[in-house]
Amino acid sequence: MSENVITNSPEQKSYPPPRAFEAIVFGGLAVGVLDILDAITFFGLWGGMTPMSVLQSVAGGVYGRATFQGGMKTAAIGLALHFLNATLIATAFYILCRIVPQLTEHAIIVGLAYGVVVYFVMTYYVVPHSAYGPRARPIPWPSTVNGLVGHALLVGLPIALVARWSVKRQTST
Repeated sequence: MSENVITNSPEQKSYPPPRAFEAIVFGGLAVGVLDILDAITFFGLWGGMTPMSVLQSVAGGVYGRATFQGGMKTAAIGLALHFLNATLIATAFYILCRIVPQLTEHAIIVGLAYGVVVYFVMTYYVVPHSAYGPRARPIPWPSTVNGLVGHALLVGLPIALVARWSVKRQTST
């Protein structure tokens, strides 16, 4: 048995939290890539947006609607902000794992649920409090479905799986 696994009784094991670098950096990178590919694909096919306008829309959280007049500059800022958000979301999960290390033991269920929570926080708190302001119209149902499924599978799940992988690396060494 590894010295990193703490055994309180034969039936009960407690695992250490994930390593910060692995959980935050690798989780943030995985989510950043997967989520932006989903956004570019979905909004390109469903909404007719170009990849540049999808990236500019992320920068709109800072610049508001003026972001679409910023060209490649606001698209690059949008990409940077997107990866910053992905890293912050991975950081929040890492902190939760520090508080409740058992979250990594149920990574699939916890990850899917975490992704749904992230969707609701981003959609109903972060975006309305950004430079975009509150929405004037309801979110179209295809966008809601893509957002919920995408955040569950491409945001929460990868973050939780990376955290579980990090814990397993510690306990196997």
